Amino acid sequence: MRSRERRVAEAVTAYLARAGQHPEPRALAHVVGAAAGAASCALVIDQQRYQWGEHPGPWLEHDISYGDVVVGTLAVAPESVRRLPAVAAVLGPPVATIRMAEGTDRLRREGDAATRALADERWRAAAEMELQRRGLERDLHDGAQHNLVALRMSLALLEHEISAGKGRERVPDLLAQLATAERVLLHTAAGILPGTLVADGVAVALRTEMAKHGTVTFDATEVRRRYPTPVESAVYFVVLEAVNNARKHAPGARIVVALRDDDRGLEFTVADDGPGFSMTTPNGGLSNLAMRAASVGGTIEVHSQPGAGTTVRGVVPL
Repeated sequence: MRSRERRVAEAVTAYLARAGQHPEPRALAHVVGAAAGAASCALVIDQQRYQWGEHPGPWLEHDISYGDVVVGTLAVAPESVRRLPAVAAVLGPPVATIRMAEGTDRLRREGDAATRALADERWRAAAEMELQRRGLERDLHDGAQHNLVALRMSLALLEHEISAGKGRERVPDLLAQLATAERVLLHTAAGILPGTLVADGVAVALRTEMAKHGTVTFDATEVRRRYPTPVESAVYFVVLEAVNNARKHAPGARIVVALRDDDRGLEFTVADDGPGFSMTTPNGGLSNLAMRAASVGGTIEVHSQPGAGTTVRGVVPL
């Protein structure tokens, strides 16, 4: 072995004795380069380059083998540095060790990433299930309850009429309302939106619902286009619940529902001339309205005071 290669081999052996079982590839390249009198030295292991020095090259390269397998490449610059085949042979075992350690670490990182991805996927699935559960809960509350409230009020009126000896002719109408409420419950549980909402849009669907209530006036003459199904569904259920709230808390009050679209987006208003309420009083129904609108990027404003009725305004932006 020539004196330069002997010097480099001795420097490598000394470094390995200090590093033990965990040689650091960039430090090893530094030891080789400095002992060989190179301006720069690099070890290339599994396409990863560990370089000492900033010489631009050209580079003189040697394969590093361990047994019959090439485990890396030794590169020195400038190219005028004499070839170092014996040094490349000495580097075989430590480079094989580094390669194995790097491979093990890569597999560990990939395993950790896969574990995190699986955990994230499980979390997303659980979150999606919770969102679907809450969505079903809101649909039951806002949609089916609308029909049940109407049925309850009709029953109360029928009870009063029967006590006065009349009203039996309204029984078939009540049975029809009961069948409608049952159908809405089944469709909601199955995730099926009202047919008119899907086929004809929110304006037609709300007009169909509002026509069932003599105290409700509906105007959608300024709705000129369709919106994505999630938007129309959210507005549909928000308006239904707002009307429900008015009918429950302001029985007999006149209710005006308006729907319009403009350059802001899809806007809606539900106003009644009932007794109103204090805005400082907690109201869970209003929170439900806001959550439903927010699910499609919309906002809700509620204005009310005792003796002045209640107005619910909302908009889902384009």
